[in-house]
Amino acid sequence: MKPVRISLWAALALATLLVACTEVPGVDVKQGAVMQSQGALLIDVREPSEYAQAHAPGSTLIPLGQLERRLAELSAHKDKPIALICRSGNRSGQAQEILAKAGFTQAVNVKGGMNAWTQAGLPTMAGMASR
Repeated sequence: MKPVRISLWAALALATLLVACTEVPGVDVKQGAVMQSQGALLIDVREPSEYAQAHAPGSTLIPLGQLERRLAELSAHKDKPIALICRSGNRSGQAQEILAKAGFTQAVNVKGGMNAWTQAGLPTMAGMASR
């Protein structure tokens, strides 16, 4: 059997297509705020020190490193909207993948995270008060 040869451009196109097909479902920060106002759970997956500096009012802190072992706390939300936020959208994207693998059907990543939330002028608060 002869090895198949493809051009570098074809390989790059294929890689781009694969990435596009596996993109984490996400919403922008304004959509995330609307989701929260309509009853979605907003989970902040940053570390406590980051959360204490500034977070969205009413958000729940569950650091990414604790998410898998705390899934039982979220079981009532398995088929309900959940918005996940971090600093920039990377950790919350990972959190969305964890929840999707655990059967959470409506979890989305808030793209741009708290950086974008603050830039959009959405409300924030400091301290450790959470839901």
